[in-house]
Amino acid sequence: MPSLKDIKMQINSVGSTKKITSAMKMVAASKLRRSQEKAEAARPYSSRLEEMLSSLASSAASGEGIIKLLTGTGNDQNYIIVPVSADRGLCGGFNSSINKETYKLIQSLESQNKKVQLLPVGKKTRDFFNRVMKDKIIESFVDMNVSSTGYEAAFSISTKLQELYFEGKFDKCILVFNKFKSAITQEVTQQQLIPLDVSSSSDDKKTSNEETSTNAIYAYEPDEETILQDLLPKNVSIQIFKVLLESDAGEQGARMAAMDNATRNAGEMIDSLTLKYNRTRQAFITKELIEIISGAESV
Repeated sequence: MPSLKDIKMQINSVGSTKKITSAMKMVAASKLRRSQEKAEAARPYSSRLEEMLSSLASSAASGEGIIKLLTGTGNDQNYIIVPVSADRGLCGGFNSSINKETYKLIQSLESQNKKVQLLPVGKKTRDFFNRVMKDKIIESFVDMNVSSTGYEAAFSISTKLQELYFEGKFDKCILVFNKFKSAITQEVTQQQLIPLDVSSSSDDKKTSNEETSTNAIYAYEPDEETILQDLLPKNVSIQIFKVLLESDAGEQGARMAAMDNATRNAGEMIDSLTLKYNRTRQAFITKELIEIISGAESV
């Protein structure tokens, strides 16, 4: 049976942990609101940009130079996967879900005899794949902190991806990230970044414009090719920026939920240890009384 001192130390230790988890929950909750607003504000712009580029796809059937970002290389053999995770833990299954989905995607592609490379974003996914398939990692990006650095974080990743693409290092790029749904829900999502997935963009457009019965006809000035030359590189950066914001909001929501659960569990453990402490204390008192009474009777 543990001593009263040991149980008291356990209660104090769990109490200290409870204070930490409660403080982390409050910090995550304060960050979540700002991150959520940024993520939701980025969605309309990124989706509209994809819609417009999709509508121009028919005029760029054969791509050269920058237009290859829309039409592709014509091959489907080399893939680069960009898993986006957090730099820190203590956020439930937020990071592990990304790692599992990415690992499953890699196995699926390799079963089709595709060549796969990785460009991890975030310490947790970088460290995971450093252990299981280090040879596939081309480069990694950590400590991006999109809430502070803003668009620059996305631009640096976009620049590296486009550099690799035009060097012929891959044919398709797929992002794997947690899409923010609510404070307690994140959905693991795959998005083809390069080349632009025209089919899915068209489907999203139809879904979002169900109330519109006629398709609008646009006149572009200057010509479509000039617009594509300018907007396609920007679209890569914008889509990455949106994904980073979604991931950041999801991380804060997951951490808030995880710390809330940890705080409640710590409270329950303190109640259990307190009950155990009282029972142990009562047992010691009863034992001492029995010894006193037995001694008195023997005299």
